[in-house]
Amino acid sequence: MSLKNPVETLLQWAKDKPNQPWLYQPVNDVWKKYTWAEAEAQVRSMATALRSLGLPPGSAIAISGRNTAHWVLADLAVAMAGYISVGLYPKQAPEAVTYILNHCEAKAVFIGPMPDVDEFLGALPAGIKTIAFPYADVPPCDHNWDDLVRAHEPFAGYQPPDPKALASLVYTSGTTGNPKGVMITSENLVFATGGLLKTMPAQGQERFFSYLPLAHAFERGAVEMASIYLGAEVWFLENLDKLADQLKHVAPTRFFGVPLVYGRIQAGVLRKMPQEKLDRLMKIPLLSTLVKKKIKKGIGLQNARYLFVGAAPMPIPLMQWFEKMGITVLQGYGMTENNIYATANLPGANRIGSVGRAMPGADMRIYEPDEKGEGEIQYKHAGVTPGYYKDPEKTAELFTADGWLRTGDRGRIDADGYLFITGRVKDIFKTLKGKYVAPAPIEGALSRNTDIDQLCFVGAGLKQPIMVITLVQPNEKSREEIEQGLIADMEAVNAKLEAHEQIAKIVVAKEAWTIDNNIMTPTMKVKRNVVEQRYMPLLEKTAGDYKTKVVWE
Repeated sequence: MSLKNPVETLLQWAKDKPNQPWLYQPVNDVWKKYTWAEAEAQVRSMATALRSLGLPPGSAIAISGRNTAHWVLADLAVAMAGYISVGLYPKQAPEAVTYILNHCEAKAVFIGPMPDVDEFLGALPAGIKTIAFPYADVPPCDHNWDDLVRAHEPFAGYQPPDPKALASLVYTSGTTGNPKGVMITSENLVFATGGLLKTMPAQGQERFFSYLPLAHAFERGAVEMASIYLGAEVWFLENLDKLADQLKHVAPTRFFGVPLVYGRIQAGVLRKMPQEKLDRLMKIPLLSTLVKKKIKKGIGLQNARYLFVGAAPMPIPLMQWFEKMGITVLQGYGMTENNIYATANLPGANRIGSVGRAMPGADMRIYEPDEKGEGEIQYKHAGVTPGYYKDPEKTAELFTADGWLRTGDRGRIDADGYLFITGRVKDIFKTLKGKYVAPAPIEGALSRNTDIDQLCFVGAGLKQPIMVITLVQPNEKSREEIEQGLIADMEAVNAKLEAHEQIAKIVVAKEAWTIDNNIMTPTMKVKRNVVEQRYMPLLEKTAGDYKTKVVWE
């Protein structure tokens, strides 16, 4: 049976279970509920309001701010009115905001609560209409959500668009150059969600916790779209300072995170119970069970049947640590260009170190594999984007001559169909010795060290590659203890590498890597080129000193 599109599915839920709560929005720790019927009413009236603004058919309308109930309602209202939604990250660089809005020729933008709102407003192109979400920390705009909803009748006569028509633009937060607008159709969304329903059907009333940016395809698909089709509740994070407390309050049945989030959860547990004490308790059978139960409840993951990590590789030691706590974290893989529909590990079919097996209908191949079976990972299925908006040249580069999506990732598939990612095609660099080095596997190997928060292996222009890292904070260990651990792990990693791949030394960066200082993308990936630019003077200065294994900035 074919699925309806997201707007049709909303209308169906509003008819079938009108009084069932769907969205939970916290304001000062008080949760306001929106039932399916209330959500439908808001979406219909906002769709009428958008039409009343006189925007040309098919116009792009942007949605900004942190995750809120109104972000999701706006997305559906834009679709119902026949426009194209464009998500913007809460901490998007002003120049990126200006570029995106000009590139898609956005006619209006919803303004949600966000940090640095003045910078955001200053980045808006002249003439764009602004609509304020109804939150106290949103500045005055041309229009206000509540006023528009009250002033307009519910939209009637909704007609589903052509499934292949453009529904949304998701701009990549790429590490170099201007963002690219990935075109997403209703067909893309419905295909990916259909596969998700097959592999992970609802088990009772599902509950999601939404905190990763909805502008990113991962959260949009895994939470917004999944909640619509599963009839699941969505509880939104009020602000980052409340993440631990509100996660514990919500106790979701499905939880999605990036490696950085899981690393912070581990650090929070170890601050309360040091690893040595935890290891002792875990050796006592009865106490072990009680400790695991207490940790799960203390985090807020006691109800989670599915815990997924995506957007970047999760260190194997971190996954194994959670496994020892009785918490199985499942690694998945996907990209905006294939609507985050590629592979996933699943309960009972989880191979740590891999990113799982192909999802239903996701045709996958390794293109021109080498002697190790490694080559570029490529896909062909109905969830794959038609291409990049207004960029036929880059669209042509995205696909092979026979129509397969080029991911830019290298990998291999084992005998049981599990995919292992071994690096990025373009991340491979050449040292001054003329030897090529793939950084991803080496970064993954060194990430066994639990003092490391972020790391980036660089070597272009150097005789021997150097690892740049930041440390987990707070850290109660002395500098000497940290150095000893880093050197021991570096030597263990080097022992398995070719001479030209070995880590010459580790440079400990003083400044944390964040979205704000432009070293990480909004999806929390390290910008390799920025790390190289920022630290290259220090790397070149210390490169000749092979005796010093750890350098502190």
